Amino acid sequence: MTKPKPVPAVEMIPIDLIDVVNPRIRNKRLFKEIVDNIAEIGLKKPITVTRRNRPDGVRYDLVCGQGRLEAFQILGQTEIPALIVDADREDCLVMSLVENCARRKHRAIDLLYDIEGLKRRGYRNREIAGKTGLSLKYVRGVILLIEKGEQRLLRAVESGQVPVSVAIKIAESDDTGVQRVLQQAYEKKLLRGRKLLVVKRLIEQRQRRGKGLATTAPKRDQTLSTAKLLSVYRANADKKRLLVRKAEATRDRLVFVVEALRRLLADENFVTLLRAEGLDDLPQNLAVRMQAGREG
Repeated sequence: MTKPKPVPAVEMIPIDLIDVVNPRIRNKRLFKEIVDNIAEIGLKKPITVTRRNRPDGVRYDLVCGQGRLEAFQILGQTEIPALIVDADREDCLVMSLVENCARRKHRAIDLLYDIEGLKRRGYRNREIAGKTGLSLKYVRGVILLIEKGEQRLLRAVESGQVPVSVAIKIAESDDTGVQRVLQQAYEKKLLRGRKLLVVKRLIEQRQRRGKGLATTAPKRDQTLSTAKLLSVYRANADKKRLLVRKAEATRDRLVFVVEALRRLLADENFVTLLRAEGLDDLPQNLAVRMQAGREG
């Protein structure tokens, strides 16, 4: 009969003795909610750490709970409740990755880091699925998208806009094949309505900007010679001269129209005809201009 594993002890750990082994970038809005929640009702779940004996003394590696730890720091606390587990540094990294993957709300970029991290450490797809609680099909699809650099598709899969199976087919198809994939997905009712429009827009962005989320356009040569500067100046000057000529031509036409109408409206027979036809009013701006002309 196997002995039950001992329950990890909860201790108050000095915050300045804790090292974050798998640091993450936090969403500012969500992090503020964590801080406000802890400030109002306290810490509901201790962080998890493992003890390290070093030449300079005892320190602790953080396994999970970076947000809670940083919230305590923001709130000016010097100690935090922590579960102390027995794990080496590699196990700490894996446990941290698994904890991040298993969160109910996570971004595609988190999966990119976490599942890829588990894969890089030699875990097979089935093992990753078992550790994270994700389906084997889902893990295989995510890893394939990661290997192909399909960060845009990965984000769409994680947000529920594209099924994993459809994303994989898109990643493996050329431009012509992508259209067939969309047609098949529509016929199988995998993509309909708004989802189909979203995926079409995503594919257009993927074609224009690339597969990744942080793709940058090639930098242009920023050095300008004297000839280039002079050419740009002349081009801008020509545009302004053209705008001035158009404005002057428009003004001349308006003056002509106003003067013609003023003479026509001075003819009582013409005015009577307009009234009979129900055309005895003018646009306000034109009427104001004609009135100003009379007063001048």
